[in-house]
Amino acid sequence: MNLKKVSLLIVLLLVADQALKIWIKTHLCLDEAITVFPDWFQLRFIENNGAAFGMHIASRGGFDWGKLLLGLFRLAMAGAIGWGLVRLVRRGDAPRGVIVGAAMILAGAVGNILDSALYGVLFSESTPMTVARFGGSYAPPMMGKVVDMFYFPLFRWEGVPRLLSFLVDGRGYFFGAIFNLADAYISVAVVYLILFQRRFFNSADSVF
Repeated sequence: MNLKKVSLLIVLLLVADQALKIWIKTHLCLDEAITVFPDWFQLRFIENNGAAFGMHIASRGGFDWGKLLLGLFRLAMAGAIGWGLVRLVRRGDAPRGVIVGAAMILAGAVGNILDSALYGVLFSESTPMTVARFGGSYAPPMMGKVVDMFYFPLFRWEGVPRLLSFLVDGRGYFFGAIFNLADAYISVAVVYLILFQRRFFNSADSVF
């Protein structure tokens, strides 16, 4: 794959991610759900602060320095992934699956960065959300929230072990996590690379 094809793939993935998030944000109220398949698949609109482990380091004025630092770290990591991906493509000998996997990870990272970087400025705080006008935005750049929507309450898990409690929601349903398309890109790519491309990454030639 050449850089043009890889760039097109990343753009298409980003467009799909952002289009779904914007539709959810502008058509649903917070915690409102649309049932896609009864009993196991919903589109449920939630937002999260995007801070690792719920970390918030707020100043007396309420500014969340932890969220800002996390956003800057994500930008740096996305830049590093992008640099490594360009080197992989230019080498010409990396497996197509490795390049596609890296492109999916980069698209997922950038997709979630766009939420926190821009959504607080572009949208109002009301739900369903509208485009902000005349200073009606709800957060400065890098301070917006990440939009999640995919929810799979497959079955109620009674007596879930404490170590696995993160897999169930407040009603005790597995799978309790709500995630977005960008998260799915990253998760699928990482699992694929671990299962099927370990030989490439274990070789000396895999170093960027």
